[in-house]
Parts: sequence; C-alpha cells; structure tokens
Amino acid sequence: MTATASAKVEITHAVGLHARPSVKFTKLAKTFPATVEMALAEGGPWIDAKSIVKVMAAKAPKGTTLYLRANGEGASEAVAALVALVTRDFDEAGEGEAHARSA
Repeated sequence: MTATASAKVEITHAVGLHARPSVKFTKLAKTFPATVEMALAEGGPWIDAKSIVKVMAAKAPKGTTLYLRANGEGASEAVAALVALVTRDFDEAGEGEAHARSA
C-alpha cells in the first residue's frame, strides 16, 4: 500500500510564491523521497512541487490556496513540512512587507 497525503494552505506572504519562497519550497520538497505535487485549484492541474520552473510559473499571489498532495515514502511528512513552511511565511517574516512597500 502506497502512502498518500494531502492538504491545503493559504499563502499569506505579502508577495506570494515569488522567487525566494519558490526556491525554499522546492528545496524542501526535494528532501523527501515521495512524489510531491501542488495545484492552485482542488481539481488541478497538478504540477511537480520539486520543479522550481513549474512552481515559479504558477505565479501564486498572496491569498491563494495551495493544494498539496504526495505519494510514496515520507508523503505525510512532506505535506506537513510544506504546509508548515507556507504557514511560517517561508521563514521571511517581515521581509515580504518591506519588499512590497519598496516596490
């Protein structure tokens, strides 16, 4: 039986899933052996969460709900870790606000 996990989380970072958060997101996803995918809608389309090009191309702004799913070894851990990263504003607390004001 293959392990599967899924979750959804809202992006609260001021500028959304831009370059730095995308890099952090994909780097974290790559640390898990499971297949990890994300979508901007519950029904997809689903993209490889380990692909920086595909994640950045999603252009998910603040307020977007990210749908996450993983299959395989470490699926639950992968989804939980990615949800935690998004919830922590990609570990950029305050940085996004400063960038948004200066833009």
